[in-house]
Amino acid sequence: MDLAKRNRKEKTFRLLGLSAIVLSLVFLVSLFASVISSGLPSFWQTKYTLQLDLPSDKLDKSGTRDPLKMKKVTTIGYSKALVQALKDNLDAAGIDYSELSKKEFKNMISKEAPAQLRNAVLADPSLLDRSFTWTLLANGRIDGYYKGRVTMQSAELDGMVSPAQLELADAMKEKGLLKTSFNTQFFWWPDASDLRPEAAGLGVAFLGSFYMMLIVLVLAVPISVCTAVFLEEFAPTNWFTDLIEINISNLAAVPSIVFGILGLSLFINFAGLPQSAPLVGGLCLTLMTLPTVIIAARASIKAVPPSLKDGALALGASKTQAVFHHVLPSAAPGILTGTIIGLAQALGETAPLLLIGMVAFVREYPSLSPEGITEPATALPIQIYNWTVRGDPAFVERASGAIIVLLTFMIAMNLLAVLLRRRVEKRW
Repeated sequence: MDLAKRNRKEKTFRLLGLSAIVLSLVFLVSLFASVISSGLPSFWQTKYTLQLDLPSDKLDKSGTRDPLKMKKVTTIGYSKALVQALKDNLDAAGIDYSELSKKEFKNMISKEAPAQLRNAVLADPSLLDRSFTWTLLANGRIDGYYKGRVTMQSAELDGMVSPAQLELADAMKEKGLLKTSFNTQFFWWPDASDLRPEAAGLGVAFLGSFYMMLIVLVLAVPISVCTAVFLEEFAPTNWFTDLIEINISNLAAVPSIVFGILGLSLFINFAGLPQSAPLVGGLCLTLMTLPTVIIAARASIKAVPPSLKDGALALGASKTQAVFHHVLPSAAPGILTGTIIGLAQALGETAPLLLIGMVAFVREYPSLSPEGITEPATALPIQIYNWTVRGDPAFVERASGAIIVLLTFMIAMNLLAVLLRRRVEKRW
């Protein structure tokens, strides 16, 4: 009777465990499905393909083709040229646009398009007074119409778009003047203002995250490995080393926002380092990553059979030689895994970076020189946060797209850790 009761309890326990796993997978799949369904449209962008013939008498009044003098013409002048070019293309395609007001017609084009065209003309003044094909962004509401975010019914209640604009966009699409294609600019364009969500990209966030991960890699790995080796192989067992070990374990459980407060007071208020800089962000994330990598490195060193070190010592090697020539190489797979997991954790952190000012709107890329780590930048998690607090639904869509990118990086880093561990680990 007792045996049958124990068997029933074991089956019940297994069923509960299996149910917990299935329930977790259901929630995980639901989360991924929600993010992917919301974020996939951000990887596509609606654009116009127009034939332009820019008048030099409007955009180069001096007639010298001197970019310094041409800079006097603002984006307003280029906006008028684009509006006229759009009318010319519609007339050539036989599309009626008489129902649109002047403001509605102008709002068909993204506010970013005149600035992009101006930059292109200043870089190559020969574009004036000759016909060429140019691709420019459609307004964010027009883009949302072809992604299901905007409908004819919602356009009737929306002050940013009208049904007549959507009907004109449909007519342009039929004539091949408008199409939706893969949005490569999403990965390298900088952030955009609230009025032009269709031009927002992850370029500055990518570069800022890269700089911070580079700083974490350069600082956290050597410090963590040296600390782990010292505590496991060289440190005497006394109250001081016990205190160090307890504090390392405690720091691993400290909320990440505490490291942000520490970084704000230590690196910015005391050391005077610039706010919003990848250098400060990297230093904060280094402090946060150190306990994780130290604990992983110590566990890897402990897992190496003592006989390996004893054999080296018996053959005449010094303790330092035995550790660095035999123990540390054997523990390398676990250390490498802990390092990659620590970097993946740091890549997704937001709270410490908010406190050091990386939440600021940054549009200029930090330079690719060493000075770039001290220039203002942002990071992928911060960019996601910025987009989610903005009012336009197009920014929420882009935030979901950025989450997909961030999750892809983190999953790739974890897979890399598993693959490298299996490739280089030794089985005893």
